[in-house]
Amino acid sequence: MPKIPLLPPAKVIKIFEKFGWSTARQKGSHIIMTKPGSISTLSIPNHKEVARGTLKSLIIKAGINIDEFLNIS
Repeated sequence: MPKIPLLPPAKVIKIFEKFGWSTARQKGSHIIMTKPGSISTLSIPNHKEVARGTLKSLIIKAGINIDEFLNIS
């Protein structure tokens, strides 16, 4: 499994948008993303960088393979 990089939230959001997710709202320092047909929501922290563990759990929650996510970035 490749090492997950530290990415800024704007880049993470752009990658998830390529997989069909869209920004629904922002509450405080977190951006909430939804996808039609999915009951899950993604809560992306709007900090300087998204931590590796947080990003990994977001990728898994979105139902995306880590390799697919990293190839888009």
